[in-house]
Amino acid sequence: MLTDRYGLALDTASAAARDAYVAGAERLLSMYPGAEALFDAAIAADPGFGLARVARARAFQMAEDSAGTRAALDAAATTALAPRAAGQARVFRLMLEGEPQAALAAVRAHLAEWPCDALVLSTTANQTGLIGLSGLARREQDLAELLDRLAPHYGEDWWFGAHHGMALSEVGEAARARRILEASYAANPRNGYIAHSIGHLHYETGDHAGAVAFLRGWLPGYPRAGRLHGHLHWHLALSELQAGNVEEGFRLYAEAFAAEEYHAPARLKLTDGAAFLWRAELAGHPRDPDRWRALHDFALKVAPRPGMPLADWHVALTQAVLGDGEGLAARAEAMAAMTAAGRYPAGPAITALGRAFAAMVRQDFDVAIEAILPVLPERERVGGSRAQVDLVEATLLKAYLGAGRLEEMRGLLAARRPSAAALPV
Repeated sequence: MLTDRYGLALDTASAAARDAYVAGAERLLSMYPGAEALFDAAIAADPGFGLARVARARAFQMAEDSAGTRAALDAAATTALAPRAAGQARVFRLMLEGEPQAALAAVRAHLAEWPCDALVLSTTANQTGLIGLSGLARREQDLAELLDRLAPHYGEDWWFGAHHGMALSEVGEAARARRILEASYAANPRNGYIAHSIGHLHYETGDHAGAVAFLRGWLPGYPRAGRLHGHLHWHLALSELQAGNVEEGFRLYAEAFAAEEYHAPARLKLTDGAAFLWRAELAGHPRDPDRWRALHDFALKVAPRPGMPLADWHVALTQAVLGDGEGLAARAEAMAAMTAAGRYPAGPAITALGRAFAAMVRQDFDVAIEAILPVLPERERVGGSRAQVDLVEATLLKAYLGAGRLEEMRGLLAARRPSAAALPV
């Protein structure tokens, strides 16, 4: 029987279908364009290749194409899916239907039987996966522990190492993370996720010059259609902002991570754009109302209703800056209803951040402080990486400065995690 590169059996006897599927999976997992065409080639070589049909659905899902995902899953359901393919389809269907908690439970059950099913693990292996966006307390440690348990199954695999090292850097294990990431990079330096993970390691260790040097050396070989193209340029822009190169940061904003031509999920464009504009303001640079207005309009198109905490608090940020109090209130009401129904584990944290951002805009710093402080102990619940969540601390730091509460500001800085990236405030 034919197998994939992890040694898992494939439900095809066609070598051509197998080769196209394996190549497509590698492109999908390393965030390079072209996976969909390769899965189509695999299906053309063997129309009954269920795993290829389900993988095609996952490619649409990663592109935030719900209609394409549904159509691909429906097409896959017309074939006699083998157990592993059926398990994959169940995970992706639950995600499509907006059932992240049930999807995560299905992922854990699936990995217990097929721990090396990287396509399923990819749904939760990074900080914007099912664990990272779960809204649950302790989710950073949960992800690191999951990948620690799976590590013996993957050995020196470059794809797994990129995620494992990233998760370790997020829980403060920088030395261990560096060893794993270096091995992953040596095995496959053109993996989009290894570039992302190394960029995060530079951030976590405060090495902004190292981040700039690495990303400027790596990015020219990465296609614009790669799904991490914009986000990696956001990391570069953060480091440029840290170095005081704000004009370069805004050039990257316009040309890469907030550009009209954007091939990654739209919510990533929203979160990266809003986070950079707010960080620039916190660093003392003037507001550009036109940029914020365009981003606010975009936010309401891509996330008209709440559901993903990471996106929701960035939508709230755009609403606060634009003075959209009615929109903020409506979103808060919807999130409260979801929380009461047990469908929004992040609870009131996102609403609190919306109040804080609105208070910051009107320079009511004491109100902003009081809104953020209850969120701070469990700020990881708002979702995303530490580079993203640090925006909460940066906002609180600016509020302390604005309110003249300098002793509390010093206490915040002293309590930050060891080797934490500096906040340009």
